[in-house]
Amino acid sequence: MRGAFIQTVSGRYLNVLDPQPDDIDIADIAHHLAHVCRFGGACRQFYSEAEHAVRMADMLPPRLKLAGLLYGAAKAYAGEVVRPDVQDSPPLQHRLTAAVEARFGLHLSGDDRAELAMADARLLATERRDLMPPDNIEWPILTGVQPLPERIWPMTIAQGLASFCAMYEQCRTWSSSAQIRLRQPAAR
Repeated sequence: MRGAFIQTVSGRYLNVLDPQPDDIDIADIAHHLAHVCRFGGACRQFYSEAEHAVRMADMLPPRLKLAGLLYGAAKAYAGEVVRPDVQDSPPLQHRLTAAVEARFGLHLSGDDRAELAMADARLLATERRDLMPPDNIEWPILTGVQPLPERIWPMTIAQGLASFCAMYEQCRTWSSSAQIRLRQPAAR
């Protein structure tokens, strides 16, 4: 085997330098994200990337829920990369994100990506308020971004995993029913 392979919890191997959509598995994503702590573990209590993904999906309209749930799915394979701005995302994460989007048939417009980024920023502001040590340092990425009104009380790993899987099934059900409605002829 040549490349930069990781073995996933399901036992499959994925070349992170050349990820293929067929190598992406939702069960791997769910399990891995449930075990990856947001903020590189720097939050006051464990808060998983899976829970973050579920909260993202909850904030979005039905057409973007799956995209929100999978917005950070690259972290399932590359871990949490702490960086000052999402614009600095390394090429590795871009390749993984492209493979995830291809695997799940996500075709996102620029407006969709902007809506996802705004939801992520609002959630980041909320997470910072509720999960990070308090300080008076401004985070430029959060300038003008208001946190959500509700507080975050983190889930356990098991709860985060179960919530991620339930949200995925909800997204699949909504997507299937939307496709069925689109294929049915209009009533006369």
